[in-house]
Amino acid sequence: MAEALSLRASEESPTATLVGRAMRGDHDAFDRLIRPRLDRQLRFAMSLLRDESDARDVVQETCLRAWRQLPSLREPSRFDGWLNQILVNVARTRLRRRQRVVVRELPVEELEGPRAVAAARPTSEGIVERDAIRRAFARLHPDQRLLLAMRHVDGLQVAEIAQLLGVPEGTAKWRLHAARAALERALEVEGR
Repeated sequence: MAEALSLRASEESPTATLVGRAMRGDHDAFDRLIRPRLDRQLRFAMSLLRDESDARDVVQETCLRAWRQLPSLREPSRFDGWLNQILVNVARTRLRRRQRVVVRELPVEELEGPRAVAAARPTSEGIVERDAIRRAFARLHPDQRLLLAMRHVDGLQVAEIAQLLGVPEGTAKWRLHAARAALERALEVEGR
């Protein structure tokens, strides 16, 4: 019996082991699960919300919900997909609740002297194109924005996206294709 438990424990992934410990109330294990994922979660939230303050709030709420809902996770090996789904759900709620006014925050690095400002000043064509892409991206469903961010911002391969979402690779590939097609349609609308 002890050999079977030892064999099963050695076959578990480090993530599954930490999830198991966190499910039993180990705060340190949960911290070790969440910390390496925070940057990616923030990038995903930024791609969905396009506002750093909202994105940080959503990541914090995601972590809180993950801790509270951890006992409901049936497959510890699918922790990343489960966590991403919580983030998407929290972000959707935030999108529904907030007003449609978008405030653009300027990072301090952009305000460091006249050389930085001059170097950051794009052409009028570049501004128009970038704004059209932003508006088209905003038209997409949050799930589509997340997929495009995973692929084109984080540079993840389809297999990695599938693993993070907890879906088969073919499903991830199809969803990514659909997201790209939706972006192309949105860009056509913006081009009118």
